Formats: sequence, structure tokens, C-alpha cells
Amino acid sequence: MRGYSVAASASRKMIKAVVFLACLIPLGMLTYGLLTNGLGANPVKAIIHGTGVWTLRLLLLTLLVTPLRRIFGWAWPIAVRRMLGLFAFFYALLHLFTYLLLDQSFDWQAVVHDVVKRPFITAGMLAFTLMVPLAATSTNAMVRRLGRNWKRLHRLAYVIPALGVLHYYWLVKADVRAPLAYGAVLAMLLGLRLWWRYRSRVSGRPAAVGARVVMPAARRG
Repeated sequence: MRGYSVAASASRKMIKAVVFLACLIPLGMLTYGLLTNGLGANPVKAIIHGTGVWTLRLLLLTLLVTPLRRIFGWAWPIAVRRMLGLFAFFYALLHLFTYLLLDQSFDWQAVVHDVVKRPFITAGMLAFTLMVPLAATSTNAMVRRLGRNWKRLHRLAYVIPALGVLHYYWLVKADVRAPLAYGAVLAMLLGLRLWWRYRSRVSGRPAAVGARVVMPAARRG
């Protein structure tokens, strides 16, 4: 039994290492493209777009964890869910920092004007603002300290990717196929949760859905 436990622990560590390295690949590709002039005529726009898209993708991957567990019985995605959420916040930080530094040169008056006058900037800023408390309360210690309020706070995990899709949709204006595709994936993931919750109410059993989606606390082991 002890040998099985050791093997399972080693397997989890291996999975986490692989996912960690995989999450760094987009950053590596952007860095390589920047150093080799491979980001096209407007590298700043390419970096902003790349970091934004990967933020949204990672947010959707965190929402995918529960369906994978419920449909296929896979437990390993739970071990990397927190990591995926924190990487989503990391790419969101890069996305925002690139916009502030390289696009706006920290011209705060211009930034405020963008937030007020451009709806896609407003949606993006709101999404990032909501991610901050989730990242700050992603530890086991904060789960214990906040108690039931932690779960209420982390229901924002369902709102943030919706704002991300809206941000992307309003940004592209003309060719909206990509944001609509992400929106369809989000609708499916949220729809599954609503269906399971409805089924649980009809059957009288508690739903095993939970709100630990974007930045859930790490589990022991």
C-alpha cells in the first residue's frame, strides 16, 4: 500500500511538472518571436494578443477540470487546476503590463480614457480586477480563513471567462469567429454545470460541481 502511495505521489509530481512546462511554452514562443523579429510588423500587438488569448484558454482549461472528473472519472486534472488558474493570472498580468508599458507608455490619462471610452478595454480591466482577489485567496490558509465566504468569492470564476470572451469579441469587431468559438466552449462548460445542478436538485443529492475553478486551493498530497 505504501508503495502505491509513493508511486501515486511521484505520478502527480510528474504530471504537475509536465503541465508547468507546457504552460511556459506560449511565453517561450512569444519571447523567441520577439528576439528573432518573428512577431510581424507590430510585435506589441502580437504580444498583447498572444498573452490575452492564452489567458482565456487557460481559464477555459480550469473550467474543463470538473467535466473531465465527472464524465471520465479522471482525478489527475484536479491536481493541476490551481496551477492552471495561476498561470491564467500570470498571462493576464503580462497582457496588462504589455498594454500599459509598450502600448500606452504608462500614460495613465490615456489608460483611463481607454477604460471609459472603449468597451472592450472596460471588460478586460474588469476581468483582470476580478482575478486579483481569486489569486490572492488561492491558498489553503485563505480557504480556512474565509470559510464559506471563500466559496462565494470564487464563484467569480464563472464570470471572469465570460468577460474575457466579451473583451475579445468587442476587440476584433469584424472577424468574430475566434471569440464566438471560445464563447461556445464556455457556454458548454457552464451549461454542463447548470445541468448537473438541476439533476442534483431533482434527485435530492448535492451537486459535486463546486466553484474552485480559476484559482482553487492546493490539495494535500
